[in-house]
Amino acid sequence: MPAADTPTASRSLSPRALYQEVAERLRQQIFARELEPGSWIDEQKLTAEYGISRTPLREALKVLAVEGLVTMKVRRGAYVTEVSRDDVAQVYHLLGLLEADAAGEVARIASDAQVAELRRLHEQLERQVRSRDAFFATNEAFHLKLLEFAGNRWRRQIVDDLRKVMKLNRHHSLFRQGRLAGSLAEHRELMAAIENRDARAAVRLMRSHFDNGLEAASH
Repeated sequence: MPAADTPTASRSLSPRALYQEVAERLRQQIFARELEPGSWIDEQKLTAEYGISRTPLREALKVLAVEGLVTMKVRRGAYVTEVSRDDVAQVYHLLGLLEADAAGEVARIASDAQVAELRRLHEQLERQVRSRDAFFATNEAFHLKLLEFAGNRWRRQIVDDLRKVMKLNRHHSLFRQGRLAGSLAEHRELMAAIENRDARAAVRLMRSHFDNGLEAASH
């Protein structure tokens, strides 16, 4: 008999849709490399670990497949997606285009309060340059906040999915020696362009930021 979704699951999982919570757990395990790129996802093991049946797990795997984090193989099951150098280059290229457009829009339309919020996040980055994990989290928060202020939900949705795939990259640019300091210097210039309401410079600097990130990730 399959494991019941309740009450065991109800004690360990939040009240939102069970498959969404399972998807989030799997997502975090993938990002933390507890499930390595290329590895087979053992459904039986996970259902026992989570205290659930296979139905919500399989629904969760479908969600992660749409996001690009999981690859479904016929008669072989689900695998954590491996990203090639070409995949990384394509993701950085698209992120550069989308986020540069967002940066220009923010420089044009953001309120003073919104610009001040970006400044606060930037100042956190300044303090965290010696702590890679903290810098990584605040850097992502800055980029996502900028996208929020730019106000295009379709762009935000696409960027969210692309950033998830980027996290699969073992050679993420911020992992490279010296890249944190370089990224911070680029953020400094970008922040100044936004505060000066210089949309053209903001677009150029964000594109350059992603170009430099790709170069670092490719070595």
